[in-house]
Amino acid sequence: MIEDEITEVILQKAFHVHTALGPGLLESAYKECLFYDLRQVGLNVQKEKAMPLFYKEVQLDLGYRIDLLVENKVIIEVKTVETFNDVHIAQVLTYMQLSGCKVGLLLNFKTTSLKKGIKRLVL
Repeated sequence: MIEDEITEVILQKAFHVHTALGPGLLESAYKECLFYDLRQVGLNVQKEKAMPLFYKEVQLDLGYRIDLLVENKVIIEVKTVETFNDVHIAQVLTYMQLSGCKVGLLLNFKTTSLKKGIKRLVL
């Protein structure tokens, strides 16, 4: 599957999770449900994927963790915030650079309509 096809499936499942649960829960609840749904459709999904930083010849394990990594191609960062800010976008872009992924999705489940809580980032 290419990134666009993976992204389409992710968004379908994210809408399903948001419709079923509504806004107001913790990030961890949405992440677990999305993880479950994506695995149910046969996608390879890693949760809380550790992402080291390499500086010169040194690997630094600084605690960077990708919420969900789908098919080793698309990063998902789950949020429950009033609105995205520059730090959220920078976080996803950093994970994309560290992992080599070209596509990242920032999903905010604290919205009445998930359409308002989607930010797709491409390197």
